Amino acid sequence: MRPGRRAPSLDARLAALGEAADLAAGRLPAEPVERARAVVERAGARAKLSPDHTAAALAGATGSGKSSLFNALSGTDLADVGVTRPTTSAAQAARWDPEGSGPLLDWLDVPRRHTVEAGDAALAGLVLLDLPDHDSIALAHRLEVDRLVGVVDLLVWVLDPQKYADAAVHDRYLKPLARHRDVMVVVLNQVDRLPEAAVARCLDDLRGLLADDGLDGVPVLPVSARTGQGMPELRALLADRVAARRAWASRLAADAATAADGLAEAAGLTGETPPKPKGDQAAPLAGALADAAGVPQVVTAVAKAYRHRAATATGWPATRWLRRFRADPLRRLRVEGGGRTSLPASSPVQRAGVELAVREVGARTSAGLPEPWAGAVREAARAANDRLPDELDKAIATTSVDAARRPRWWGAVRALQWAVFAVAIAGLLWLTVLFAFSYLRLPDPPTPELRDIPWPTVLLIGGVLAGVLLALLARLAALLGARRRARKADKALRAAVAEVGERLVLAPAEDERARFTDFTARLTAAR
Repeated sequence: MRPGRRAPSLDARLAALGEAADLAAGRLPAEPVERARAVVERAGARAKLSPDHTAAALAGATGSGKSSLFNALSGTDLADVGVTRPTTSAAQAARWDPEGSGPLLDWLDVPRRHTVEAGDAALAGLVLLDLPDHDSIALAHRLEVDRLVGVVDLLVWVLDPQKYADAAVHDRYLKPLARHRDVMVVVLNQVDRLPEAAVARCLDDLRGLLADDGLDGVPVLPVSARTGQGMPELRALLADRVAARRAWASRLAADAATAADGLAEAAGLTGETPPKPKGDQAAPLAGALADAAGVPQVVTAVAKAYRHRAATATGWPATRWLRRFRADPLRRLRVEGGGRTSLPASSPVQRAGVELAVREVGARTSAGLPEPWAGAVREAARAANDRLPDELDKAIATTSVDAARRPRWWGAVRALQWAVFAVAIAGLLWLTVLFAFSYLRLPDPPTPELRDIPWPTVLLIGGVLAGVLLALLARLAALLGARRRARKADKALRAAVAEVGERLVLAPAEDERARFTDFTARLTAAR
């Protein structure tokens, strides 16, 4: 936490933990996710119960003197005392202020309840539980201990000089509860059995073991339930914790941090996540998708269709009707029809190119992420691979390539072609009339000339030559227009294909990486 910045509230931490668990669902193993959700659910339930009561549990091994300590603190003989065998088979509670503690004990599922009459007023609000032995040979006892150790507000571990270093308590309970040092007290009971020097050595050794468990700084009190040694200090410590009315919140905060640690471990978080490598991922993917979708074939067809339609519209009227017998290259592909096109299926090489581009997107987007989240990003990138062919075909079919628009100059050239064709026809008819007069031996009608060439001949030859010249010029213009239209079609088609790649490949991968970023931010708040 940076200096000057306030730590998030408990409610904010728990909310962040719940959000982190939701984000991790389906990405991380189920166990840490469900554990985090259980912490959030348990916190919600505990927050609704009495904040004026602190549930403290005496936990320890067989023969550690838990029951004796329970009786000494409560000033009663409620708990049966044994030495070498378990005597506590089910948890029981002693409460100094019973009013309002019932719902809390109901939630803890502790039916055996006793009220301490005329007890220490400083302990008002304390609900003290005597738990079964954590090393009991009865499985039900161990399960009861595990359940209550996981929910009580304050943990008082009762150890004895013979078994305080037992790995069973350190490995199974104390190390996993390293985050709970603020709600933990360790009592070394039965110190009356040891010389004073030996007690000091045991305490030093015990503190060293606790430091190895991650519990450095946890209060360690030497106590004798039989002689009363250390009991005032233990009562004072419990009174301070009860008076603070914050043990339950500290417990929930520690639970949230522990659950967040579990999620972080499952996510493989070992440090700050490196930034995603820079570079354009869209261009290589769009190129591969465009090739597989048949964009080059469609662009070529657009150019050919433009030239074909231009020749049909502007060619010499005497010959252009022959164009109608040729198939339109674009209509043959059924582009701009809205349904499926008639483009050939992509080749194996093209499909391999698409798969390689998709894998590259997944690899680059997941760069720096730990497993298994990196695998989730890669899976998100290729999740829609089966849909790509249909979506690409739909994009090609629904993208306007501007093929239906007829340039204005086509109409002008068409009108001019008809005009010169009419001139040629007029000259042909005139010559036909002259031929008929000559064939019938009639006097030749007067025929104007242009530099010794009869006007009918000028009209016929001039009209034909003008029509052919216009057709050639129109073809040249159509060639230039076809190139422009092909470039526009190529841009539009590649944009449509790129949108498919963005929607089905890039966006899912980026969303999954963003989900991981949100997950780590929530974990930071929860921890």
